[in-house]
Amino acid sequence: MAFRYGEYHDGPDPLAPPYDVRAALDEMGDAILSGSTPVHALRDLLKRGLPGAQDRRGLDDMLREVRRRRRDLRERGRLDGTLEKARALLDKAIGQERAELFPDPSDDARLREAELDALPEDTAGAIQELSTYEWRSSAARQTFEELRDLLRREVLDSQFRGLRDALANPDPEAMERVRQMMAELNDMLDKDSRGQHTQADFDAFMGKYGDLFPEKPRNLEELVDILARRAAATQRMLASMTPRQREELAGLINQTLDQAGLSDEMRRLGEALYARRPDLAWNAPERLTGEEPLGMGDAVTALEELADLTQLETALRQDYPGARLDDIDESAVRRALGRSAVDDLEALKRIERELEEQGYLLRRRGKLELTPKAVRRLGETALRRVFSSLDAGRRGDHDQHDAGSAGELTGSSRPWRFGDEQPIDVVRTLVNGVRSGGIAAPGTARSGGRVAVRLSVDDFEVAETERRTAAAVCLLVDLSYSMALRGTWAAAKQTALALQALVASKFPQDAVQIIGFSNYARVLQPDELAGLDWDMVQGTNLHHALLIAGRHLDRHPDFEPVVLVVTDGEPTAHLMRNGRSAFEWPPSHETLELTLAEVDKMTRRRATINVFMLAADDRLKEFVDEVARRNGGRVFSPSAERLGEYVVSDFLRLRRAR
Repeated sequence: MAFRYGEYHDGPDPLAPPYDVRAALDEMGDAILSGSTPVHALRDLLKRGLPGAQDRRGLDDMLREVRRRRRDLRERGRLDGTLEKARALLDKAIGQERAELFPDPSDDARLREAELDALPEDTAGAIQELSTYEWRSSAARQTFEELRDLLRREVLDSQFRGLRDALANPDPEAMERVRQMMAELNDMLDKDSRGQHTQADFDAFMGKYGDLFPEKPRNLEELVDILARRAAATQRMLASMTPRQREELAGLINQTLDQAGLSDEMRRLGEALYARRPDLAWNAPERLTGEEPLGMGDAVTALEELADLTQLETALRQDYPGARLDDIDESAVRRALGRSAVDDLEALKRIERELEEQGYLLRRRGKLELTPKAVRRLGETALRRVFSSLDAGRRGDHDQHDAGSAGELTGSSRPWRFGDEQPIDVVRTLVNGVRSGGIAAPGTARSGGRVAVRLSVDDFEVAETERRTAAAVCLLVDLSYSMALRGTWAAAKQTALALQALVASKFPQDAVQIIGFSNYARVLQPDELAGLDWDMVQGTNLHHALLIAGRHLDRHPDFEPVVLVVTDGEPTAHLMRNGRSAFEWPPSHETLELTLAEVDKMTRRRATINVFMLAADDRLKEFVDEVARRNGGRVFSPSAERLGEYVVSDFLRLRRAR
């Protein structure tokens, strides 16, 4: 196999370390352990934003900004600005003409006044009538031409952003160029519908008319999207007006296009755009509450931005089935929130992508699941949190990487860590002190005339030892609905994960089995612990759980037995001979008798049962006291927040005692 190497030019750094998503997974883990699904936990994380990244926005931050911009746009002005201005110019022109006619005593002047009196009430009809009127007043004629120029610019700007400036000065050649552009655009769309359009055609079109499209589209699809969104906004503007306003403005638009010779081409373009983008809200009314009258082009721009923001808000909420960050249009984010928001969105996408690529999340049949690697990480995090909550003076941290904490010396040593109980390796410790420059010269005040070695904490090493025994560990966790009602369910899951991680990493020779019990009991696999939910059933079948735990201990007869029970209620169910669960509350005599019989069997196996009681119920207390009397185990009553600390500390105490 041959390999070729060349100069690195662009793309991701191939030597860069993998993107660290462990903090993101830990954030998700808190929600998952509280009962959330992986997909909801990921969605909540993306809404909050990157953990520890103060300068990066989450989806909720972007959503708030989008909603603020929508509110500002709605309060920006009102939609009838062009209609209002057209009426004002029309009234001004008529007033100037009347002022010119009033001093003239001729019949012609009276006939002209009568013609002005008979003008239609609606603006479009009056302008249509006056288009053939012979003005006596030059000022009135100039005002009327100003009105027609205004309408031409506003109508075309409502369809093509930027034409208002291009047509600022009346120029027949400019209007002819617009007519040619629209004709060629329609021809290009027709060719594309027949599959004959090429990128070269588009490039040639933009070479001739690119200055009329300030958005600088790169291909026909982008151009269609730009024009369709603007055409749809124009229709929404008309739909948002009162019936009378809509009729008058529609009349002005049609009249203006007819006079400019653009009616047919505009109709063709509108039909083509609607056929390509029927998904746009073409006739959905929108309410603007501002006081400032907006010109037609500005009003369409505002409605276009509002439509973008509405669509963007839906995507940012991510509250629909199958929602993914890829659904969010980056161009819409850039238009609405700026370039920095695109970078923030890409950072969030990277979290989602890296969690899958680095093997923490798996999409299976459209469902997001935690992988075994992710569950191991959550267990390690839970264990670290348990250890961090232990009192500073408490021994037995066990955050170690040695071969054991008791037994014969292995001949190896390792750096000392807080909580270690192994003997100090004096030789290695002194050698480390010498190597680190800790020798004080003879005769100095510090050494008192003798050769001394100064030792720092980092110099100390301890001797590793072999482990003497292995343990068969059973953790019995109550899955009943009351655990969720009391708010102890997340703590119980975190405790199970922490114990699983502790045994797997520090006591690999131990055999651990986690058993969940409600109306029935079952063995819980490590990979299902994180996503495990409580059971919406009646019954606390500790009898069945102890039966399963007993079989686990019997499979490991040479192991030291360790049984830990986490529950918030007394037994209310037992397993009958036919394999079915029998529930009764208050607990029946048979349930208590069968459960205590299994406790006695555990005692004969030399298995100490330590119970962690998560409720102060009198009946529960009476039961666990009887368990302790028969078995010799201990009873703990920790808060949910300290459950993990109690269970892990008790397990470590039992392991050190053997």
